[in-house]
Amino acid sequence: MKNQPLAFRMRPRTIEEVVGQQHLVGEGKIIARMVKAKQLASMILYGPPGIGKTSIASAIAGSTQYAFRMLNAVTNNKKDLEIVAAEGKMSGKVILLLDEVHRLDKAKQDFLLPHLENGTIILIGATTSNPYHAINPAIRSRCQIFELHPLSNEDIKEALLRALADQERGLGTHSVTIDDQALQHFASSTAGDVRSALNALELAVLSTDSDVEGKVHISASTAEECLQKKSFVHDKDGDAHYDVLSGFQKSIRGSDVNAALHYLGRLIEAGDLPSISRRLLVIAYEDIGLANPQAGSRTLAAIQTAEKIGFPEARIPLANAVIELCLSPKSNSAICAIDEALKDIRAGNSGEVPNHLKDAHYKGASELGRGIGYKYPHDYPTGWVKQQYLPEKIKNKQYFHPKKTGKFEQALATVYEKIINNR
Repeated sequence: MKNQPLAFRMRPRTIEEVVGQQHLVGEGKIIARMVKAKQLASMILYGPPGIGKTSIASAIAGSTQYAFRMLNAVTNNKKDLEIVAAEGKMSGKVILLLDEVHRLDKAKQDFLLPHLENGTIILIGATTSNPYHAINPAIRSRCQIFELHPLSNEDIKEALLRALADQERGLGTHSVTIDDQALQHFASSTAGDVRSALNALELAVLSTDSDVEGKVHISASTAEECLQKKSFVHDKDGDAHYDVLSGFQKSIRGSDVNAALHYLGRLIEAGDLPSISRRLLVIAYEDIGLANPQAGSRTLAAIQTAEKIGFPEARIPLANAVIELCLSPKSNSAICAIDEALKDIRAGNSGEVPNHLKDAHYKGASELGRGIGYKYPHDYPTGWVKQQYLPEKIKNKQYFHPKKTGKFEQALATVYEKIINNR
């Protein structure tokens, strides 16, 4: 066991040893109650990597004394599942931790379902993807779904100190002193990932020479060397990616510069320039829109500059764009207008193009009544003339409802209202 990484060795053996996730395993909480009553139900645990999905599964097995097996939905085959099912039949019940459960194929799923129904296999599915999006309903409907959260700095410190003290599985046989700043760095620089923190601590202890008294001293600089960059959790295809993008757009929409820059920083740290670029352009037209129409072209210029110069300098034009979009007046009148028009069309609330607007650029068009009576606006002093443009069925429909949050849209609203009042 000593050859295994520290994070593996320190996995909790009982529910009481689980660090964090107290909303699930704390006294009186759902998983703790299930374990205490030995009334286990299949479940799906989802959340970022390294926050305790496997730990909770092994702790449940340890607390209940049921057989425990670990498989991967991608790398293990149906034969592996058959072996687990056979063990479940012999022992009465087996807990199966199935990692990457969202990638379970139909053949494996069909094999599992009857064993979940009769209770010989208690499935604990682990995934970083939102199960409501990624997991087949047939599996999902047979499981309780529990979301795990990144661990707090205090949770990670607790796990680190426990590992330093544990002589059986941890680093307790080493004489280690650790500075508070080093402990804080391990805790705060892993984005709630206790696995990364434990493995960085082990590297620090095993790679540092003892002093004359045989003690290993872990300083802040040692901790920084062993964990040089924050373990930033960001899966571009995962649920967390879309949460960050959503927070990014909603912060700009809400004019919160500081929050928007924070989420921009997370996207930059992940190196995700394509997502940043696409989202900024969408925001410029969806949320700022006609209130500041120049924001769109300036945002595009900032993105083109960012793409040309690359990171790390790309952060500068991107920050400029984000700050301008945050502090610009906001208007969603354009997106609301087109969505309302599309809603009518998709609901069949449409109609024929009026005859006087139909194409008349072909021989015989006049005999069909095409283009007759059309008034050419440029022939009139104001550049506008009263005539019907919408189909008869919806001739009085209004899709555009201007806002007056920016001077440009205020000017558009004045013209628009004049036309509407005279049509």
